[in-house]
Amino acid sequence: MAQPWDYIAKIVSLGDSGSGKSSLTIRLCEGRFVSHHDVTIGVEFGSRVVPVGPPASLEHNINNPVATPSNKPSVTKSPNDVKRSGAGKAAPTEPQQKHMKLSLWDTAGQETYKSITRSYFRGASGALLVYDITRRATFNSVTSWLHDLRQIAEDDIVVILVGNKSDLAPSSTVTEGDSKNKRQVTRQEVEEWCRGNRVMQYVETSAKSGENVERAFLEVAERIYQNIEAGKYDLNDRRSGVKGPGAGGGANAGRTVTLGGGGGGGGAKKAGIAGGCC
Repeated sequence: MAQPWDYIAKIVSLGDSGSGKSSLTIRLCEGRFVSHHDVTIGVEFGSRVVPVGPPASLEHNINNPVATPSNKPSVTKSPNDVKRSGAGKAAPTEPQQKHMKLSLWDTAGQETYKSITRSYFRGASGALLVYDITRRATFNSVTSWLHDLRQIAEDDIVVILVGNKSDLAPSSTVTEGDSKNKRQVTRQEVEEWCRGNRVMQYVETSAKSGENVERAFLEVAERIYQNIEAGKYDLNDRRSGVKGPGAGGGANAGRTVTLGGGGGGGGAKKAGIAGGCC
């Protein structure tokens, strides 16, 4: 039986405790929201296979350098126009859809475990830096988390910033006294921070409603895929955080694939400080 993925990539999520990292992983892997989640101790694991590259990347308009502006009117051709334009020409071949298995490492955000969880950053090819839109203190911490990540991870790690709990922040600005809008950090401020810290993308998500959760992970996966296509990774070196087709399938299809010290299985599971993998 052929494996359902072409590549495996190690993705870490990091940020302060209570920002919703575990809820995002559970929402992506299991499609559900957990309102009360035990504090992560060490690291939790999950996995999800996602499409990368065209045609999916074009349909989702993710990392598409030739994206068509959304306000450009679409043109519907008549059947006769289609026949004339296609006369004598072979239909273009659809590119074969590639898939990537995301091995998700959800790290603890408490200061108590910070010295331990830093070690899990090693060998990651992508990272979601998560903060809580309704708690400024969690945003103030992202610079420190990013510094720790870049001290340990590879230089070319793909990083995006995720502002979670957007369901509590319907406005992009801070409005004092508005009980419906609990936002404490403006979107403009966050985007300026991203530009100043070389973080390529900012996505606002809601683990509760599911809004943009999948997109956040797809943004990371697509950029990793672009790096694969550009030959930036040694797919035989686990330190790159990416494995190619030879990492599984055939006789090895049922084995755990190690990426910088661990891998990922189905769904989301918990591991203690000693680590491990589902």
